[in-house]
Amino acid sequence: MLRILLAVFVLFSSVRHSVSYRPVIVMHGVLAGASDMDSFVSMIKTAHPGTEVTDISDYNDANSLVNMNDQVKGVYSKMKPVMDAAKDGVNLVCYSQGGLVCRGVLEKYGHNVHTFISLSSPQAGQFGDTDYLNFLFPTFTRDNIYLFFYTDAGQEISVGNYWNDPFHHSDYLSKNKFLPSITNNAPQEYKDNILKLQQVVFIGGPDDGVITPWQSSHFGFYKEKSDSEIVTMTEQEYYTNDVIGLQTLNNAGKIKVYEIPGVEHTHWHTNQTVFNDAIIQWLD
Repeated sequence: MLRILLAVFVLFSSVRHSVSYRPVIVMHGVLAGASDMDSFVSMIKTAHPGTEVTDISDYNDANSLVNMNDQVKGVYSKMKPVMDAAKDGVNLVCYSQGGLVCRGVLEKYGHNVHTFISLSSPQAGQFGDTDYLNFLFPTFTRDNIYLFFYTDAGQEISVGNYWNDPFHHSDYLSKNKFLPSITNNAPQEYKDNILKLQQVVFIGGPDDGVITPWQSSHFGFYKEKSDSEIVTMTEQEYYTNDVIGLQTLNNAGKIKVYEIPGVEHTHWHTNQTVFNDAIIQWLD
């Protein structure tokens, strides 16, 4: 009897310790760096011991203001070796501006990402007088900064690449060199790449204080010529026309949306409750 119990114990221990998780790639936000994601990386490793976590250390701090197209190219070069080494694919968790960098990677390049988690990222763009904007451009407001952002010089700055002024929508579409190209006017190849994802998670909430409107974290945005009426993701033209595959993914049950109140923008990646309730179960 003792021998049987010992055999069962050894078998159970072997199975328990053989559990493995896909590698996770983590990307930081604007005016931040890899070290800002240290506590988040620690949460992953505590919850899933043995997980290989790559914390992208490029485009830190002031360098995070480099134009988004260059960032996408540079970040892909760091992600590719991790993806190439992962036969079962990787998971991707990207915070704030990093969520748009990661989406650019996913659309523009071949990948084997299983789950993409967008953590408080302005997926539909940004339009707000925030502390970040006031710090970076003290002589502008949200109502007139389009005069700079929608120029060649303004498009060399990352924030300008996802500035979506609902009162100047035609300028956004014609002069913004990044966000429209991966959202409104994406080629079929970009959609095909997005549809390789098995799970997409959008996380945001009404007390964010930076992402404006906060619904942008869920692919919602202001109605054209309005700064109050919101058009939700499923009402957006790029959704109804399935330009980048959001409708297909949603119809397949592959999109999960979390609306979490009470979390300020700089706390999403350090909030244990957010991690427990909306993130860890997707990092299998």
